[in-house]
Amino acid sequence: MMPRPYWRGYLKLSLVTCPVTMSPATSESEKVRFHTLNSETGNRVVSQYIDSVTSKPVKEGDDVRGYARGEDDYVILTDDDLDAVELDTVKTIDVEKFVPADSIEWVYLEKPHYLMPESEVGNEAFAVIRDAMKSDKVVGVSKLVMGRRERAVVLEPRDDGIVLWTLRFGDEVRPEKEYFENIEDDSDPELVPLMQKLIKQKTEKWSPNMVSDPVQETLLQLIAKKKKSLKPKSNSRKGDAPAEPNNVVNIMDALKKSLAKELNGGRKAG
Repeated sequence: MMPRPYWRGYLKLSLVTCPVTMSPATSESEKVRFHTLNSETGNRVVSQYIDSVTSKPVKEGDDVRGYARGEDDYVILTDDDLDAVELDTVKTIDVEKFVPADSIEWVYLEKPHYLMPESEVGNEAFAVIRDAMKSDKVVGVSKLVMGRRERAVVLEPRDDGIVLWTLRFGDEVRPEKEYFENIEDDSDPELVPLMQKLIKQKTEKWSPNMVSDPVQETLLQLIAKKKKSLKPKSNSRKGDAPAEPNNVVNIMDALKKSLAKELNGGRKAG
């Protein structure tokens, strides 16, 4: 089932405009996530905002955003203030520049999103923009507001759709030269063919299974095993039964043993 769109707006190129929707191309919803519990009661721990001076909890709705202009001195911005700062890029991806598709270095690409026409009405305009970029082997560069922050984005035609990548800004990318400057410029010409032969033996077609998470799989197996061993939870009142022992240490031991087994198996296979 396709998830609900993360963003709705318009894709615009000169006078050509079409309604589009956007969804993240990646997801972490399948990752194993843990809740923080009280080890004595087994109940979940709830976090809340605490006033740094009075040490009292902040009531829901009383928290606001503040910009620090000095020590303990803030300019307060309400939701209405922030909503008033609406840029055109809040709802429109206006493509004004194009660059060769292979000219953007991978280190600038941050997070991918799938961009698609919202309705049949925008299908034709969307397809024309997509196919024109494909034919010229270019990608579009634009801006888009995401999470109240204007981001640089690049639009890459992919199959029948468009992949929108958020970009890191230039000052966020560290220059590679200062990290690579002390590495040997030339390698041994007699060793390179041998290394190429080894690489060729290990080369195969790409599959997402190559990047599966062994820790995730081990955790799921461990959780399934522990679920089978747990007794049904009684409906007795709190305090009637002794608290269950803390199993954190056992889980950690089991994980270490599982990972050690995998590593030893890999060494033997190699």
